Amino acid sequence: MPLLVDPALPQGTLRNLPQPRLTTTDGSTQRPSQHDGLALRPSQHDGLTLRPWQHGDADAVRTAFACPEIQRWHVRRLDTLEEAVEWVGQWAERWETETAASWAIVDGDDQPIGQIGLRNISLAEGSASLSYWVTPAARGRSIAARSVQALSAWAFESIGFHRLNIQHSTANSASCRVAERTGYRAEGTLRQAIKHADGWHDWHLHGRLRTDG
Repeated sequence: MPLLVDPALPQGTLRNLPQPRLTTTDGSTQRPSQHDGLALRPSQHDGLTLRPWQHGDADAVRTAFACPEIQRWHVRRLDTLEEAVEWVGQWAERWETETAASWAIVDGDDQPIGQIGLRNISLAEGSASLSYWVTPAARGRSIAARSVQALSAWAFESIGFHRLNIQHSTANSASCRVAERTGYRAEGTLRQAIKHADGWHDWHLHGRLRTDG
C-alpha cells in the first residue's frame, strides 16, 4: 500500500554520513559548521566533546554502569569487560541501520564522563528520543544539559529532525531538570509506562520541535 505522505527524512540520512564529533558550549548559541554541515562549531567551546564510542572506552563504560543511579534509570548493569565491549560495539551497527545512535561525552583528556544518544529513531516521522547519563564524579557541572543542547542543535539544524523527545520516570527529578533547562516542554504523564527494578513507574514526556527554536 502506498504511503500518502513523504517521509520526513529519507533512508540513508544518517548512514550515508560519518557519525560526527560535536562540541558543547557554556550556553552560547550554536550553529552548524558551514564547512561540513556536521560538526557544531560554537563560539565558546567549553572543553566537552561528543564523539563516537571507541573500543578502548569499554573499561570506562563498565565502571560507569557500576553506579547505582545509572543502573536504576537505565535498567542495565555490565558485569564483565566483555559485556562492556559488546555495549560499545553495538553503536556502529545501529548507526548503519539508522535505529539509534550514541556518543561518548568526553573531557579534555578524551576520557568518557557520560553518554548521550538518540533512541527509537524514526526517519519517516523525523523523530527520536534522547537518553543521557553522567558519571558520578562529573555531576554538578551541567554536563547533561550542555550535551543535550549540542545534540539537539545538530539533530534539528544539520539533519532536519522534526521532533525530539525526552522521557523519564517521574521519580527522576534530575532528568526532569535537564529537560526543562534545555527547552523540552512538559507535555504530560504516561501512567505506568516504564518498568524499573522496583516496579512500574509513571513517565514524564517532554518534547521539542525544530520550530521551537
